[in-house]
Amino acid sequence: MAESNFVDYVKLICRSGRGGAGSSHFRREKYIPKGGPDGGNGGRGGHVYIRGNRNYWTLIHLRYERHIFATDGEHGGAKNSSGKDGKDVYIDVPLGTVVYDAETGDYLCEVREHDEVIRLLEGGLGGLGNTNFATATNQAPRYAQPGQPGREMTVVMQLKMLADVGLVGFPNAGKSTLLSIVSAAKPKIADYPFTTLEPNLGIVNYRDGRSFVMADIPGIIEGASDGKGLGLRFLRHIERNSVLLFVVPADTEDIAKEYQILLNELEKYNPELTDKNRVLGISKADLIDEELQQMLLPTLPEGVEYVFFSAVTGKGVSELKDMIWKSITINNFHDVSPMVQQNMHLTLSGIDFDEDHLYYQEGEEETDDNAGGRMIDEDPWD
Repeated sequence: MAESNFVDYVKLICRSGRGGAGSSHFRREKYIPKGGPDGGNGGRGGHVYIRGNRNYWTLIHLRYERHIFATDGEHGGAKNSSGKDGKDVYIDVPLGTVVYDAETGDYLCEVREHDEVIRLLEGGLGGLGNTNFATATNQAPRYAQPGQPGREMTVVMQLKMLADVGLVGFPNAGKSTLLSIVSAAKPKIADYPFTTLEPNLGIVNYRDGRSFVMADIPGIIEGASDGKGLGLRFLRHIERNSVLLFVVPADTEDIAKEYQILLNELEKYNPELTDKNRVLGISKADLIDEELQQMLLPTLPEGVEYVFFSAVTGKGVSELKDMIWKSITINNFHDVSPMVQQNMHLTLSGIDFDEDHLYYQEGEEETDDNAGGRMIDEDPWD
């Protein structure tokens, strides 16, 4: 089986550059017996930045680039020559990427806009040369400052897709078929469960040149919060959606019960997901006649708008688009930040980590905070 190109989480070891040491050089030239100090300052260490790039849609370009190191600043030189600053490193990520500290699981930042730049690690400052310490009473200082050490951090990056509508449903509910009908996306469609193994995005054209983005995630089953099926691994991709479209087949035994199971699994993952606008789409309506459809109406769940549709015949698809657009544009001002700042361990629950992918796992051995650089007992900058 070919390896998927969709990678939505990756673990990286990042390190900023160390600052260059200042020079304690003295001017030595012919006929100038007491040239005095002329040591230059050290260069700044390189920073590590995260930059949003709309041309990326997964994190696959970072999957095997596990170490991101900025260069160190150069040392100061004679004749008050300052050292060269270290080269900054920019990590391009797709929009919707959230960054966590791998050791603590704390939220660090997120990238939402194209060309948005966030400094992840600051490079160490360069040390001052002995010229800066010359005074009237100490005209020949024979010391200079060392450069500040760089910072090192192991981070986990998660991609959370930016879409307007998220499809939620059991396997084989017709989510991928709906996406293929209303957009140009070509997800895999088959008559067996868990055909969709990775999220798919599609742009749905609406009236008057308007459009919205729809995200299809793999099917959820009862007990997904306990790791059954594909677990809750892909639910992070609907955290930012304005509307959740619950897709339940018309030929299911109990539509209300299936809808409630899906809602409960979302609530176990993140209770704030239940505050989003919800639409119930009853798929495969071509399998039932009008009389049976009228008989099902009293059994439908209360408090949620619904529509019967068939992706095969096109019945009810236009009405479904109207209902989705109404939900997107009316009363959809949800606070996104608290939802993406949840603990990293929850968003990665149910994922098997291995050494080949360098993903985070609870209980892994503590990494050496001083790795890659010699630490001194006293801080010369105090």
